[in-house]
Order: sequence, then C-alpha cells, then structure tokens
Amino acid sequence: MSFLSISQAGAKLRAGEVSAVELAQESLRRIRADEPRLNAFITVTEDLALEQARQADEELSKGLDRGPLHGIPYGLKDVFATKGIRTTCGSKIFFNHVPDHDSAVYEKLREAGAVLMGKTGLQEFAYGITCNNPHFGPIRNPADPTCIPGGSSGGSGAAVAAGSLFFAMGSDTGGSIRIPAAYCGCVGLKPTSGRVSRRGVLPLDFSLDHMGPLTRSAADAGLVLNALAGHDAADDTSSRRPVDDYTVTGTSLAGVRVGLPTNFYGDRVAPEVAAAFADAVFRARAAGAILVPIMVPDPTEINVVSRVILLSEASALMEPYLHRRGDFGADVLALLDQGRFLAATDYINAQRLRRVYQAQWAEIWAQADCIFTPTAPILAPKIGQTEVVIDGVAEDVRLATTRFMRAANVLGVPAISIPLPSNGLPIGLQIMGPPFAERRVLAWASAAEVS
Repeated sequence: MSFLSISQAGAKLRAGEVSAVELAQESLRRIRADEPRLNAFITVTEDLALEQARQADEELSKGLDRGPLHGIPYGLKDVFATKGIRTTCGSKIFFNHVPDHDSAVYEKLREAGAVLMGKTGLQEFAYGITCNNPHFGPIRNPADPTCIPGGSSGGSGAAVAAGSLFFAMGSDTGGSIRIPAAYCGCVGLKPTSGRVSRRGVLPLDFSLDHMGPLTRSAADAGLVLNALAGHDAADDTSSRRPVDDYTVTGTSLAGVRVGLPTNFYGDRVAPEVAAAFADAVFRARAAGAILVPIMVPDPTEINVVSRVILLSEASALMEPYLHRRGDFGADVLALLDQGRFLAATDYINAQRLRRVYQAQWAEIWAQADCIFTPTAPILAPKIGQTEVVIDGVAEDVRLATTRFMRAANVLGVPAISIPLPSNGLPIGLQIMGPPFAERRVLAWASAAEVS
C-alpha cells in the first residue's frame, strides 16, 4: 500500500490483487507503528474500518462499484460530525461529544465506499497552525518529529505524508489544509467557497471556512473532490454552481498564463523556499507556460481583513462556551479574547473591504490563468518555536506561516499546495485560480508535480 495512488490501489482491488480488508489492515498497521512518533489521530475506528472494508469487498465481488474511492482507507479531521463516533474538535469542551448525525462530507464518502480509519488530530478548535494541542498533545511532522506538521489540519497532513492513509479531510480558514500539505510534503486542496458542503462541521468561522482533501497527488485530490462536490440544500453556504468532472486527464502547462506576483509574495522568504520556487518557475517555463509578471491587489490589507473577520466570527461562535475559560488552551483563549474586543465597525468594514478586493482580484484572471506563489514563506518551525527571523526581521510563526495563504480564503478562490523537490524539510508550491476553476487548477498542479 505504501504510497500507491488511489487509482493504483483501485486497480489492484478490481484485479483481485489485494482486498479492501487487506488495505485497511495495512493502514491500521502503519497507524499503530506511527502513532507513538506522530500522534496524528485522536480516535482510530478499527472495528468500523474493517466492517466497511468487508462491505466494500462484498459489493465489489458482486459487481457493485461505487467509484474510485471504493475500499480506499482515509481519515477525517476531528471537526466532521460522525454519528456515534466521538468528535472533539481537538478541545476539552467537546472532549466527550458524540454526535447523533453525520456531516455531509462523511455521508458522501460513505456513499462512495471509502473506508474510515479514524478521526485525525488538529489544533484546538482548528484555531492555529502549530497543532501543539494542550489537550491531546503535539502532533509531529513525519519529515522531522521535532517540527510542527502545520495546522490546523496537522493530523490529516501527517497521516497522509507518513503513508498510513490514501487521503484525509481537512478544513481551511486561513491555510489550514495547505499549511500541513506544505510542511509535511503532501497535496492539499482548498476548493472554491461553497463547492463542498460545510454541513455537520464544527465551525471556526462563519464565512472563511472551506472543506477539502489532503492527498498524495493532485490527481488523487480530483478523485476525492468528485465525491464531495455539489450543492447541499441543507447548507446555506453551499453553491448551486454546476460541478465538473475533476478527474485529472490532461496535465500540460503549455500555453498556460502563469501569473507571478511582483509584490508581496517575494518578501521575507526563506532561502530554501525561494530556491525551490525559482526552480518550479523554471520548470513551468520549460514546459511551455507563459510567465506573466503581475501586481496583485494589496495582500497585506487582505490579510488584515482576514484576521479581523476570523477574530470576530470565531469569538461569536465560541461565545456560549467562554464562561468555561479554564477549559480552553491559553493560545486559543487569547485569540478569542482579542475577537471580543474588536468593534462591530471593524468587522463591518472588513466585510466591505472583502467585497472590494474580490472585485479587484476578479480582474486579475483576465491577465493570468493562475497564480504561482510559495505556499508558506518558511520551513516547518520547531515545536514550541514562536518566532522566525527572515532577512533580519523577526516575525510571529503563525503570521509568517499564513502570510501567503489567507487571501484565497477571503477571496473564496480555489488554491492547492503541491510538494516541491527539497533536500531538507518539505516545501510547497501554491497555485491559485479563478472561482470554480478547480478542474483546471488540478490539471495544472498535476503538470507541475515532480515525481
């Protein structure tokens, strides 16, 4: 099973070379072996996994094929409601919370025949990027267990990168899918706002949250998105936009106008990241891409808009629980307190500016088909590290990590992180595209991948 793609594993299942039960057993073996080192899971659903795997084998033997994910082991970030299975949101508040309903994502993956191995760990309430969780312990990076995996979907990224899962679901409010993808060395897709239903997810934010997969390749991300995309009448944020077939077929960059920002995205970038990004741009040009230098509307201001919206909306969501101050970790409580002190006028102006920047960025797509940037400007920090120094400037680890990613959430556009070649810690390439252009973004990401 080690690092087969979803398509490769599916072909072996259908050829009778391996069974879904054997895939699940191998996944469980790897999880057990890696957990002492990585702490990537909050709950391992061994009995359920084997039951779902046996059902997949039985269905496939009878000719009932639910599609590419049928019989494939995966994980859910522990914000997705699972009926009868503890869903903690990485918190003490919901430590023993057992939902009586399923999230839309879990419903769709169950319909697709995927096999749930467990609920992956995360930053408390998905509010942060270190995954140094005070209630469940730190999650560790498989590339270097002394480093953070990134967050908040750190357990999902670590488990996929370590090879114990074919894919895992994450949520992304300001980079929480793309950060662990970049820091752990896997693929992370944040779809367009509304493309994947948020129903049944313990939310962090009313208007910035997105749901998406972490996978081994861009092609795998497309197969997962095929199972997830679509309108959900029970989710008022769900888009009615028709879905595409996200299966990656053509993977050429020839003739693609790749926008290279001339402002912001080159500031305070670690040398290793800058070199890997330059190499990615060189390879894109060699593959026939048309490189377009472009000045993008002020990402610094967009990041401020993102933080104001997130601080305000997260605090509003957590207001019913803030009387239990001792049950929150210190870092999350500090952020929630900051949000409570923001003026309503700040929040309203942030939402107004959000619409302004969405309109300005809409004009970018007349100049470029997609935008290439580093995913994160720095390498994965050490566990417990609070500052990073780049070009002589000290910066908070959280703000440095998310600097290049928050804009995609404010704008609602699709963004994917793919691994770049590296001699040390993993490095990610971020590709952003116009709203609802996931099919093209996935194809371009696949073309930019280095096997």
